Amino acid sequence: MAVKKFEDLTVWQKAQDFSVSIYKNFSNPKEYHFKDQITRASVSISNNIAEGFDRKTNPDFIRFLYIASSSNSEVRSMLYLSKRLEYVNEDK
Repeated sequence: MAVKKFEDLTVWQKAQDFSVSIYKNFSNPKEYHFKDQITRASVSISNNIAEGFDRKTNPDFIRFLYIASSSNSEVRSMLYLSKRLEYVNEDK
């Protein structure tokens, strides 16, 4: 089955779920700027997947997947920091 729209991509769906989880876990952080940065970075993951897909060329899609991957790394880094700052615990 050929994927015709980015909404059909499992990776986009999972990125959306991940962003929802980030928003829910950082609904009341002690630091506004931290919440703003981690939520924007998490949204960037699915947005870059969608934008790259709609560029309709493999080189563009690949480039945007690299950007999405970089945003994912940013969120991961911030999650490590959030644990050290005790904004979240290991379970979350």
